Amino acid sequence: MERYAVTIDKDSGIKNNPNDWSDNPRYIWDLVKRIVAVSVGSVAIVKALPDLEEVK
Repeated sequence: MERYAVTIDKDSGIKNNPNDWSDNPRYIWDLVKRIVAVSVGSVAIVKALPDLEEVK
């Protein structure tokens, strides 16, 4: 979440505001929800994989 905070570079004074990346005020919230959904789906896929058999 720190990556989505408003920051100002101390050397250049450039302001980085992730809320300016879109006109949609829910942009960051929706982005985080999508990331969580992909993460949960990835865990489900990994859990569904069969165990690896040890090759001798």
